[in-house]
Amino acid sequence: MSRSEIAFARLTDIAPGHINAHMSDPKLAEHMPLLGRTPWTDDSCASFVQAKEAYWMRDGLGHWAILHGGEYVGWGGFQREGPEWDYGLVLRPERFGLGARITRKALDFARADPRIPYVTFLLPPSRRHLGGLARLGATPLGEIAYDGETFLKFRLDTA
Repeated sequence: MSRSEIAFARLTDIAPGHINAHMSDPKLAEHMPLLGRTPWTDDSCASFVQAKEAYWMRDGLGHWAILHGGEYVGWGGFQREGPEWDYGLVLRPERFGLGARITRKALDFARADPRIPYVTFLLPPSRRHLGGLARLGATPLGEIAYDGETFLKFRLDTA
């Protein structure tokens, strides 16, 4: 794998310590209202990975571990929410700059998958820089409540 290559793997392939350190970073909590405020442990990491694997089993698709040059830089991908495929991306803060490249690669995957005619994005209102979504062609659908929190919802056709 080249140093600049983006690759998708399963979260089960990543050492729990990497995920724990990533998800315990206070910078993530600024824009992830559902994250919680307690440090991640091996048990919470195992529960998280198990939940993400359950989506793979149920839907044949889910969130990936994301690698850059072979190094874990975050997780993201598609999760079925009712009839919709929601796209999410959670990068280590020092790797935020890879978001556009990773998203383009994931959207190429979605466009090639006949199960995914469109994707949705849920972002907390604290995210003010939304130009990237506009450049992708995503349209705003308004605010929705999800698990007791408010999110901005967007849709992008992939067909």
